[in-house]
Amino acid sequence: MMSKPLDGIRVLDFSHALAGPYCTMLLAAYGAEVYKVEGIDSVDMGRIWGPPFQGGEASYFLGLNSGKHSLSIDLKRPEGLALCHRLLEKSDVFIENLRPGAMSRLGLGWEKARQINPRLVYCSISGYGQNGPSRDEAAMDLILQASCGLISVTGTPDGRVARCGHSVADITSGMFALIGILMALRVREQTGAGQFVDIAMLDSMISAMASNFANYFGTGVDPKPMGTAFTTIVPYATYPTRDREVAIAAASEKLWQGFCDAVGHTEWADDPRFAANHLRVANRGVLEPMIVETLQAHAADVWVEVFRKHGVPCTPVRTLAEVANDAQAAARNMFPTLAHTEAGEIRVTGVPIKFSETPGNVEFAAPTLGRHTRESLRTLLGVSDAELDTMTAAGIIK
Repeated sequence: MMSKPLDGIRVLDFSHALAGPYCTMLLAAYGAEVYKVEGIDSVDMGRIWGPPFQGGEASYFLGLNSGKHSLSIDLKRPEGLALCHRLLEKSDVFIENLRPGAMSRLGLGWEKARQINPRLVYCSISGYGQNGPSRDEAAMDLILQASCGLISVTGTPDGRVARCGHSVADITSGMFALIGILMALRVREQTGAGQFVDIAMLDSMISAMASNFANYFGTGVDPKPMGTAFTTIVPYATYPTRDREVAIAAASEKLWQGFCDAVGHTEWADDPRFAANHLRVANRGVLEPMIVETLQAHAADVWVEVFRKHGVPCTPVRTLAEVANDAQAAARNMFPTLAHTEAGEIRVTGVPIKFSETPGNVEFAAPTLGRHTRESLRTLLGVSDAELDTMTAAGIIK
């Protein structure tokens, strides 16, 4: 029996920053051999995104590249490109997230790769995809959050927009890349052939915002920022208490009744203005100030205890520090500690999908640049130590 779901899958990773590295970090955690290829001088930009740094290594890079082997190869040299072509022959998956056409100019585009290895699953992540009028536009997470419409509905009710607090466009496209790769590998099992997987950050965000677009198509009206409120459910938002905000989600009539009981206003449940969810939505301007006034009576922890006794979903708005030290997160092993050669002990995020028979785990910390170059070329390609010494001296590898 396999010890991990992706044992035996070899990934050649030319990605950088966040979308691609997040995808390949998950692939590695579930058993794939991931070989991260960087240049000699041109490295993953995530290595320099700081502060903070730990032992001279960017915390950002440490958090997104655990479980990978690092190879440093100069692709501008014919010898370096030849090494990468040989690595393609030995790989199941190739992933990159440069602008469309960039890998072809380096000699590692899809057409060349499929000639070398017809079984290869080749995944490209880009801002807008491999075709269309926006194909060549530069893209980063902020740009895609704006261009997909997300920022237009994220912010305060007075119209001040805000970027989502995490890089949701990058992470979402990284997850869709993972899904696409796994589906392409499934097809390969049936046909024996690889294929090109085209992941656009724009497509990913449009799909992830399916409910937002459903509401727009239903009304024809562009929604505006609503803070933490939700267009179709009330109460469903964060509300201030005596000491801090608490999130409350009374998303059904049963939960609404429980909410009214919890706050000691059972008469609200019988009020004709609030008797059904669509009425509460229509009268949110009346109801929500009443909720805010009521919640000022106690601190958040008191309300959370009361709401939970009544079965109403709720939580304080927690900080990252609180989550990092949360007992539930610890029980799920979501912040494992790893040893790093330069940074010492570091904490990273754990695996999100739990399997009963073939569990994944984060095996080792993000690598320093070129840490596995010699070992990998020796093991995968049979390159001799003498050849490795010669290429190192010539600056072809590091």
